[in-house]
Amino acid sequence: MRSSTVLMAIVAFMIAPCFVFSQKNKNKIPANKTIKPAVKPNIVLILIDDFGYENVTVNGGESYKTPVMDQLAAKGVRFEECHVQPLCTPTRVELMTGMSNRRNYTNFGSLDLTQKTFGNLLKDAGYATCVTGKWQLGKNYDNPGHFGFDEYALWHLIKKSPRYKNPQIAINGKSIEYTNNEYGPDIVSDYALDFINRKKDAPFFLYYPMMLTHSPFDATPDSPDYQVVQNGKGKKGSSGHFADMTAYTDKLIGKLIAKLDELKLRENTMVLILGDNGTAKGMPARFKGKEVKGGKGTTTEWGTHVPLIGTWPGHFASGKVSADLISATDFLPTICEAAGVTIPADLKIDGRSFLPQLMGEKGTPREWLYSWYNPSGGETAKAEFVHDANYKLYTNGKFYDVKKDDNENAPLEESGLNTKAKAAKAKLEAALKVFEGQRPEYFVKQAKDFKEEDDPLSEGDKKGNKNKKKNKEKKEKN
Repeated sequence: MRSSTVLMAIVAFMIAPCFVFSQKNKNKIPANKTIKPAVKPNIVLILIDDFGYENVTVNGGESYKTPVMDQLAAKGVRFEECHVQPLCTPTRVELMTGMSNRRNYTNFGSLDLTQKTFGNLLKDAGYATCVTGKWQLGKNYDNPGHFGFDEYALWHLIKKSPRYKNPQIAINGKSIEYTNNEYGPDIVSDYALDFINRKKDAPFFLYYPMMLTHSPFDATPDSPDYQVVQNGKGKKGSSGHFADMTAYTDKLIGKLIAKLDELKLRENTMVLILGDNGTAKGMPARFKGKEVKGGKGTTTEWGTHVPLIGTWPGHFASGKVSADLISATDFLPTICEAAGVTIPADLKIDGRSFLPQLMGEKGTPREWLYSWYNPSGGETAKAEFVHDANYKLYTNGKFYDVKKDDNENAPLEESGLNTKAKAAKAKLEAALKVFEGQRPEYFVKQAKDFKEEDDPLSEGDKKGNKNKKKNKEKKEKN
C-alpha cells in the first residue's frame, strides 16, 4: 500500500510541471509560429456586399469605423492585395467554384447547374453546410441544396424584395414576408448564429454572403431615424447612411465572433472575411490622406480591390500583413486544404491555396492575377487583363502603373517605360498568352444582357437608375 502511494506521488510530481507548462502556453503562440490545423475545422466565409478595400480602418481608411475587423486583423492575417471581379455575380461564381469567369460564367444572376461549389465538396466530406444572406444565383428553392447547402436563409432567392426593412427571406424551402420593421441583415445573422449553435458538436461550413453594404443606403436599427427611413427614402446626402451600414456590418461580424467565443469554438474555427467587389460607384471615402471614390462596375483599383482578413487563433499567424496577390478563385482550394478535402482533378480549378500564408509560411505566391470580365457573359470580355500589385495590362494593349494612376487615366507609352516597367509588361504579356483561345461554347450560348437595375452600380437606388436610363434615352432621341 505504502509503495503504491509513493509511486503515485512520484508520477504526479513528474506530470504536474508538464501540465502547468501546457496550460500556461496554451494560448501563447508566437506571431511567427503556427501549429497544424485541427482535424476538420469549422469554416466560416463572410462576403460583404459592395465593400471596397478603402472602407476598413486598419487598411488605411479614414471615413468609417470598423473596430471588429481591425481587431481581428491585428490578431490574425490581413492581405493588402486581394482582388475580385467588379460586380457581385462574377465574383461569386469565381469564389464558389474556384474557376475564372472565362471558363464557366453564364450571365448575371446565375450559377450554372453543371458546376460544383465549395458547398458540394465540403458536404461530401461530412460537413454540415449552410448559406445565409444574399443569393441572386438562380430563382429556385432547390438551388442552394443543389450546390451543397443543407440549410439556408436567403434574400433574393425566389424574388427580389426590399433587402433591409420588411424583406422577404426564403428559409429552407419557404418564403417568409416580414412586415413589422424587421431588418433583413438581422434575420439572416440570427439564422447563422442558430446554425452554429445547433452544429457546434460537428464540423460545419457557414457561407455568409452578407446583405450589407449594398444600396439603397438606408438607416440601420442603430440609426436614430430607422423607423422613418425605408427603401431609399430619406437619405442624407449622396452617401446616405453608408457609415451606419458599415458600422452595422462590423457589428454583425462581431456578433458571430462572440457566438464562437461563447461556444468555445474559436480555436477550431477558421474565419475569412472579404468584399465581393468595389464600393458603389462614386461613394466617397478618405483613404491614407486622400479622397477616393468607390469603383463598383469598373476594372480600376477601386472596382476590384477588396479587404481580406483571416482569423483562426492558435493556427493562423498573429498580426501578419501580407502583400501576396489573392484572387476570388483562391478561396475554394484554401478552404478545402484546411478541411483536408481533396479537390477532384476533373474540376481543373484556377485557384491556388493561400492557407500557407495564413499560417505564417511562404506558400506559393502568385506573380500576377488574370481577369475575364463581362457581367452579360458571351463570347468576348468587356475587359480582359492581367496585373500584379503595381502594373496592369489589358488585351487592347493599354498598360497602367496602377499605384500612381489608380483610376487609369493615362496609359503608359512604350517609349517612356523604365526598366522595371518594361520587365513587368513583358511578364504580363506572357501571362495573357496563357489565356488565348475561345470560351467554352456551352457557357457562351447562355449570355444575357446585364441590366443595371438588377444590381445598381452607383450610390443611387433602383428608381434613380431607371430615371437616369430614361433621361439618357430621351437625350439620344433628341
